[in-house]
Amino acid sequence: MKIAIYGGSFNPVHFGHIGLAQWVVEHTNIDEVWLMVSPNNPLKSSSELAPAVERLASVQKAIEGIHGLKASDFEFHLPLPSYTANTLRELTTTYPEHQFTLLIGEDNWQLFTHWREWEYILANYPIFVYPRHGETNSTPPSAQGDITILRDAPYFDISSTKIRAERRVNEM
Repeated sequence: MKIAIYGGSFNPVHFGHIGLAQWVVEHTNIDEVWLMVSPNNPLKSSSELAPAVERLASVQKAIEGIHGLKASDFEFHLPLPSYTANTLRELTTTYPEHQFTLLIGEDNWQLFTHWREWEYILANYPIFVYPRHGETNSTPPSAQGDITILRDAPYFDISSTKIRAERRVNEM
C-alpha cells in the first residue's frame, strides 16, 4: 500500500488539510494519507500548541467517515522532539509492507534544508509538495530525489496561523 505521511501540528486542523489529503487520495497513486499529529514540532514553540491529545481528537473527528484518511498518533510513541527522518525510519521498520511518501506544504519545502537529516529524507522517500498561493516557484534544495509539485491541487485559502490570529482578535 502507498501511504502519504502528512505531518503537522494541526493546531487547529481545518478544511484545507482535509481537502488536500482527500485530493491526494483521489488524484495520485496514494492509497491512504495518514495525518501524523506531531506532539512536539521542533520548528514551533510548544507554548503555542493545544495539547497533543486534543489536536489528535480534532483530526480524528474531522476525517471521520472519509475514505483513505487516517489520523495517526505514531509520533506520540517516539522520542521528542518529532523529527520527520526518525518518523519515516520507524514507519518503514514497523510497516515494511507499505511504501511511504512525504506530503508537505510549500512553506515547509522552503525550510526543508533546515530539517534534521533532510538529505536522508530526500534520498529515501518520494516527496509531494503542495504549492501555497503566491509561492509556486519553489526550487528543490537538490536535483536529487523524487519530488512532485502538486500543481493541479486546488488552492485552499486558509491556514492554522490565520485561524489562531482570528481567534485572538475575537477574544479581545
